[in-house]
Amino acid sequence: MTDTNNFEEYQISEADIDKVIAYIKTIDPENATPENAIAFLEHYSKRFHEMGHVSSDGELKDLYNKFNKNESND
Repeated sequence: MTDTNNFEEYQISEADIDKVIAYIKTIDPENATPENAIAFLEHYSKRFHEMGHVSSDGELKDLYNKFNKNESND
């Protein structure tokens, strides 16, 4: 199991911004800007952090299982 005492907070990178811009271009080209990509990444990094604090172990396990099932089907 991972030692949560050594957890490093997520830092948005240029590569992450570029990937999100590329994705937004496919679904909403008019809003594919660096500012929107950063806002998207900030929103979801905060959301996942909040989920870790308020979700029960069972809820987190369910989320992980759904993620894992989708990853294995890609």
